[in-house]
Amino acid sequence: MALKGIKVLEFAGLAPGPYCGMILSDFGAIVTRVDRIIENPIDCLGKGKRTIAIDIKNEKGQELVRALSKTSDVLIEPYRPGVMEKLNLGPDILLKENPRLIYARLTGFGQTGPLAKRAGHDINYVAMSGVLSMLGKSNEPPTAPINLLADFAGGGLLCAFGILAALLERHHSGKGQIVDCSMTEGAAYVASWLTRSRELPIWSAGRGKNILDGGAFYYGTYETSDGKYMSVGALEPQFYSEFMRILKLDFDQFDSNTDRCRDEIQRIFKTKTQNEWSKLFENVDACVFPVLDWQNADQHPHNIARQSFVPKELTDGSVVTPTPAPLLSRTPAVSSSKCDSEDYIKQLDEIFKDAGLSTDDIRKYHTEGALVLPNNSKL
Repeated sequence: MALKGIKVLEFAGLAPGPYCGMILSDFGAIVTRVDRIIENPIDCLGKGKRTIAIDIKNEKGQELVRALSKTSDVLIEPYRPGVMEKLNLGPDILLKENPRLIYARLTGFGQTGPLAKRAGHDINYVAMSGVLSMLGKSNEPPTAPINLLADFAGGGLLCAFGILAALLERHHSGKGQIVDCSMTEGAAYVASWLTRSRELPIWSAGRGKNILDGGAFYYGTYETSDGKYMSVGALEPQFYSEFMRILKLDFDQFDSNTDRCRDEIQRIFKTKTQNEWSKLFENVDACVFPVLDWQNADQHPHNIARQSFVPKELTDGSVVTPTPAPLLSRTPAVSSSKCDSEDYIKQLDEIFKDAGLSTDDIRKYHTEGALVLPNNSKL
């Protein structure tokens, strides 16, 4: 795989950090998660990673982390600015001991600035980025897109990109560096097209009244007779023409009475099931497709043909898991959902061996209160 041989230390945190580590793991990196506990029930992105439970407030625990970081390529930490420095694990120390280390810091507001040490969540970061002001229906409060935009797109994904860029640069310079990933700045960057296109006519009205944000009757979703939905994106004239043909309508695309058009189109869509509409539009370029339920999106013929999802029988069988993207022709990624969790003691042996440490060192760090072992474990 593309990142084979790259060793990553991921400090346990909420969604953005684990997602960043998952991406690196899927593409072949050996990711070791540093947590306070052996099994973290809320980390649903930890499969395929090794885990080591360390008390990083313990001086010996800090010593162990420094030993592990000396042989690592990447470190991902999700804490507020200053926390790692207080633990004697800041980049000034670790980069001195390992000049090739890529030290990734993933936070809401970045390492500097008046808000740097303030707590926040995705909705706050998207709000501060300016992007939230663009999202939502007209005459209603702005609507946050769950926690996808800052946590995952602007956070975990862009942090992984920054790490890869730093690794590529290291190939030329031989030097590591700090990656300062702010989820606020990441959300704004993801929305670059939205901000750079504000002067275009497509944004002439207020929020929720424009072509792409819910204001156009030919760009949105419509309910079907079975309570499901179809997505419509008939923007270009040739697609709009086909859309009207299938619906047997002749509305002008720029009809000012959008509510009348939308109501009539909704009435028509409710006369058939989602499957019936899907068949009608199947071989028609009208940019109309079913809104697939996330639990059965893997069953659509196109997604089956592309193997876009990992079959449930190859995971724990409880959820649909997306295949890593994008696809690489020679060194494709392998979803971490396919990886079975190894025995914790076996993982420890591998982790310590990679760091040039021994089984005796495991016992020593455990005795000193730095390393957590399962009850009744045998070394």
